[in-house]
Amino acid sequence: MPTSSIEPQSCDDDRRTPQHVAIIMDGNGRWAQARGLPRFEGHRRGVEAVRTAVRLATEFGIPYLTIYSFSSENWSRPADEIALLMGLLKRYIRNDLADLHRNDVRVRVIGQRVGLAPDIVALLEEAESLTRANQGLNLVVAFNYGSRQEIVEAARSLAREAAAGRLDPDSIDAGALAARLDTPDIPDPDLIIRTSGEQRLSNFLLWQAAYAELVFLPTHWPDFDRAAFETALDQFAARERRFGGAGAPASVKSAS
Repeated sequence: MPTSSIEPQSCDDDRRTPQHVAIIMDGNGRWAQARGLPRFEGHRRGVEAVRTAVRLATEFGIPYLTIYSFSSENWSRPADEIALLMGLLKRYIRNDLADLHRNDVRVRVIGQRVGLAPDIVALLEEAESLTRANQGLNLVVAFNYGSRQEIVEAARSLAREAAAGRLDPDSIDAGALAARLDTPDIPDPDLIIRTSGEQRLSNFLLWQAAYAELVFLPTHWPDFDRAAFETALDQFAARERRFGGAGAPASVKSAS
C-alpha cells in the first residue's frame, strides 16, 4: 500500500456505493499454474492484490472491506503451502501495518485464535491494537475463519446462558444470535465478490450474507485491479435490493 495519504472519495455519482464489500480471494494457484510458476508466486502476487483492494476501497469511500484470507478448511492444504501462507501473513503485517495505520485504516480480525501459533496471535493483536482508534476504512481480515463454526459457537453461547438461567429460550431471536457472532458491530455485507469464476460462498459469512448481492468475476485474484473492482460495483449498482419485499411497481402508461 502506498505510504502517501489517501483521501476517501465517493464513487461515480451515478453508482450506489456499498457500505460493506466482502471478497473471497480465489485463484492464486490457478493464476500461477497458467504461467508455469509455483503456487507460492500466486500467493505472493495475491498480497499485492490485497494492497490494491484496500487502496481502492478507501478511494471509493467504502467503509468496510472484509477479505477471506485463510479459512478453517485451509489447514487441510500441504504443510509446506501452509507454512508459506503463514510467512506471507506475517510479512504483510510487518511491512504494511505502519502504512495502514498512517492511512487511518482500522484492522479487525475475525475467526478462531485458539490453537494458532503464538507469534501469529501476537501479530494479529498488534494490528488490532495499533489501529483501534482509526476512523477510516475498516479492514476486516477473516483468518482461520469458518462461518458454520462461528454459528455453532454463537449457538453454544446462547445455550450456556439459557442453561444458567440468564436467558429465556423463548426470547432468543435472530438478533440475539447475530450479537454473538464474530461481527456484532460490523454491518452485514452489501456486496460479496468472488474471483476466479467459482460460484459458491465456501463457508464465508453465511449468516451475514443473507441479503448480500453476489458478484462472481472470472478474474483470478492476483489480477484483481481497478477495472475488476469497478465491474463488481457497477453490477451491484444495477441490482434492485428488496430484502425479501416486493419490488417497485412497474409504471403504467396512461391511456390517451
